[in-house]
Amino acid sequence: MKQGKRKMATMAIVATLLATGATAQTYTHHYPKAVERAAAKWVKQGQWRGAFNKAVPAPTVNLAEFCIQYSRNPKLWDELFQWLQNNDLKALKPGRTPIGKTGLVASVEDGTNWCSEHDLRNGKGSESHRDNIDFMIVVDGVEGLALIDHDTATPLADYTPDVEHYRYDATRLKRFEMAPNTFCIMFPCDWHIAKIKTGKQQEHVKVIVVKMPYER
Repeated sequence: MKQGKRKMATMAIVATLLATGATAQTYTHHYPKAVERAAAKWVKQGQWRGAFNKAVPAPTVNLAEFCIQYSRNPKLWDELFQWLQNNDLKALKPGRTPIGKTGLVASVEDGTNWCSEHDLRNGKGSESHRDNIDFMIVVDGVEGLALIDHDTATPLADYTPDVEHYRYDATRLKRFEMAPNTFCIMFPCDWHIAKIKTGKQQEHVKVIVVKMPYER
């Protein structure tokens, strides 16, 4: 499908999303079931991915938010997925790698999961962002992550662009793991913790993080 038709199809779904509005849910923004089904269908059709076939969205990705953000800047998202497809991600060296002329930067992190159960009980590792989206794709190993319960968490301090930290209840975390062939997108509504130890023998993980602008 050509870019123009693809954008029109996405915009039709977005119009429905915005018309119905959004309400707060415990871990992310909640949309009416019909809207969430429409966004899931849009993702499954895969017109957003172009030739990108290296990974699929993690089950925790807010598909309605993804649909809206893609529709507001499809060219930038297309360039991101094209860059991911055209590069040998495992061969990228740790550090910051510009993504063509987009202004985006891929931060290549090659290390270990460090956040222990003790760290979680003591409220470490939390973050969220107001102006940017964390797009994360694991290329080696398994990363432990968690979403923070909005109902029981409170900000630790004043917002400092562009990050906010939280006091949270570790028993209320929504925990999951991200292996190669999946990507995760953390929107401003997704308060999260990364690099959580998985309990596996090998905690090494190589992940690429791209800060995408959050379009309002």
